[in-house]
Amino acid sequence: MSFLPLVLVVGAAFVHALWNLLAKRAASAGPAFVLASTLIACLAYAPWVGWLLAGGGAGWNAAMLAATLASGLVHLGYSLCLQRGYQVADFSVVYPVARGSGPLLSASFALLFLGEPATAGGIIGLLTVVAGIGLISTQGELAAFRRPEGLRGVRWGGLTGALIATYTVIDAYAVRHLGLAPVLLDWFANLVRLVLLAPVALARPARFAATMRGHWRLAVGVGLLSPLSYILVLFALDMGAPVSVVAPMREMSMMLGALLGMVVLRERVGVWRLIGCAVLIAGVVLLGTA
Repeated sequence: MSFLPLVLVVGAAFVHALWNLLAKRAASAGPAFVLASTLIACLAYAPWVGWLLAGGGAGWNAAMLAATLASGLVHLGYSLCLQRGYQVADFSVVYPVARGSGPLLSASFALLFLGEPATAGGIIGLLTVVAGIGLISTQGELAAFRRPEGLRGVRWGGLTGALIATYTVIDAYAVRHLGLAPVLLDWFANLVRLVLLAPVALARPARFAATMRGHWRLAVGVGLLSPLSYILVLFALDMGAPVSVVAPMREMSMMLGALLGMVVLRERVGVWRLIGCAVLIAGVVLLGTA
């Protein structure tokens, strides 16, 4: 992978960690927060999308429409499954399973169906990244998966990871093979989510307003940063970066999230989390040289 796509993916990982930090502070708002941040994203990026459309930046066909609809539906399922997982199980179980199984499945799909070549270094690097993510999230406490809520966390995290893998492959195909502009793909996928979620707010507007009270600033932050993090990834894919490398490299956000948690949230960072960071860095280096 060349230098510029690498920079884009690393930047996307940092932005991803930042907006997740904001979203964590609004976890109690649930699906209402997903709707609010999606609304902000659609409004904020509409001028860019309008400029692209006015300049003839999109020649839509049936395949592009189908890919955009599929991306929006899978992204919606991902958001809701992740939110539900956090409601019924520990964060330290759901998040590593979701973020770890996602790249593993994405790389597998890319190798099997997109024809990307498999190398020993790439496979070892991918598995090393996944191992690093697990150590960062659980701090080496494997017993986390044996607690009463552990199996629920594995189920919801695994489902979320499968959806991550699915939308990564769909979006990579739409950008690289159908020629759909990354900004347009992300915006219209968000629009699909907005249209499907809006009836929730319209049915009980007072409840929606009460749920979002005190969370709108966080929704603005997530609405601005979440699309940006994924658009950067799509641009990297558009430049020819292989999905089997991009998907696990995005998980650098876990390392950055650990650092933000330590500095901003004053979370305890033990020796296993530090070891996990080292393992994750080693995996990224292996992937970058594969």
